[in-house]
Amino acid sequence: MSELTYPKNVVLGDITVRDGFQHEEQFVSTDAKLWLLEELILSGFRRLEVTNFGNPKGMPQFRDADTLYEKLYKSKKVKHLLDQVETTSITIRERAVDRAIAAKQRGAGPDRILFMVSTSEAHHKKNSGTSLAEYWKMCEQYIPKAHDAGIKVCGTVSTIWGCPIAGPTELKKAVEFTQRWLDIGADDIEHADHDGSAPPNKVHEYFSMILDAIPDPSLHIAHFHTTRGWGLANVLAALQAGITHFESTLGGTGGQPANFVDGVPVAGTGAYYYEDPSITGLVSTEDMVVMMDEMGIATGLDVDRVLKTGAMMEKILGRRLRSECVHTGRIPKELTGRA
Repeated sequence: MSELTYPKNVVLGDITVRDGFQHEEQFVSTDAKLWLLEELILSGFRRLEVTNFGNPKGMPQFRDADTLYEKLYKSKKVKHLLDQVETTSITIRERAVDRAIAAKQRGAGPDRILFMVSTSEAHHKKNSGTSLAEYWKMCEQYIPKAHDAGIKVCGTVSTIWGCPIAGPTELKKAVEFTQRWLDIGADDIEHADHDGSAPPNKVHEYFSMILDAIPDPSLHIAHFHTTRGWGLANVLAALQAGITHFESTLGGTGGQPANFVDGVPVAGTGAYYYEDPSITGLVSTEDMVVMMDEMGIATGLDVDRVLKTGAMMEKILGRRLRSECVHTGRIPKELTGRA
């Protein structure tokens, strides 16, 4: 009888406080964001996205970027662990990179920043405001600046499996973009299904292509949205292809940056891709952690604490989120006495 084959050790990053909150239409307090970061660190996460250094007029959810970093690095609760944690912030354009570098130089800034390209020119233009050619040129100039400041750079490749604006895309192009990122100095690559277009068979096909071309799994991070309910199926497909690094959000939160915050229309990235914005979101951290634990995959995480943090996340946002395991719990390993 054949068995599923997959890695027995993985590295999980939680990106709730940035990607999870960017879709929220109410500002989440700085103290709530800090509490979540602290709990995630105490749960065992060592890779976290903290904020977005982009223009807060367009994304006011992150108007507290500098303050949040300052509070995190002053936190007595996790001070003893911070030297083990890699914090990431999004820096789509030049001014955001300059802000991140300035924060790093003040002693309260990111260890890693993220640039983003889409294989779809239309999607890329909407996200960044530039053409792909202009953006690649900017990244070639700014990656060395980030490195000089002691900051790693992640290059994201998006619309790998399709574009919500322009339709089908080619997997081969995403492989080429991945190599281009590495050629210009990116330290690792986030492979993103930002709108839930990826079916599991194409996920396995793509990551097999990636690992054939660039076989070091530590360079590749899988990022799945579960807009159509396929998120965990895609995680399994990526695992079977040999991927070992994943990222997710508590409660399956996240999605396209909100264009309406605290009762005020804002730029975000424009009109939502979907008429019902509540269907967006990433793979649930809680569900992925429990699934991997059941599969015998070592995550290095305190599973029970992750679930408790997820339950509190629902209180912070004031609604039930998209994690099943927060409510069903782990699978019992002994009799409970319940009928």
